[in-house]
Amino acid sequence: MTILWVGLGGCLGSIARYLLSGLVQSRTGAAFPYGTLAVNVAGCFVMGAISELAESHAFLTPQARAFIAVGVLGGFTTFSAFGNETLNLARDGERGLAFGNVAAHLVFAIGAVWVGRLAAHGLWK
Repeated sequence: MTILWVGLGGCLGSIARYLLSGLVQSRTGAAFPYGTLAVNVAGCFVMGAISELAESHAFLTPQARAFIAVGVLGGFTTFSAFGNETLNLARDGERGLAFGNVAAHLVFAIGAVWVGRLAAHGLWK
């Protein structure tokens, strides 16, 4: 049964990724992949919050955690797109943008996991 929850979550996460990434990218209209960055940072924030709640307060059942963390967030975050877009920027001679994309994802996405954990910890008190 868990595998069905993961599949459903992946479907929902993929749809959400498509919508959010497209919305952000259409609003920025830039060569830089802001849509992918927004999705990855948001997904990392939610992963941080879910992880904190699940670890410190037994907030989720194992099936619910699989649905959210593996399914929804696995379908939502886009590190494969990140890798492809980064290599495309480098291949197209935009090495500065490629480096900026890597740096932004490292700083903001990992930072979002940390902030998500802090937010969840603070809200749960």
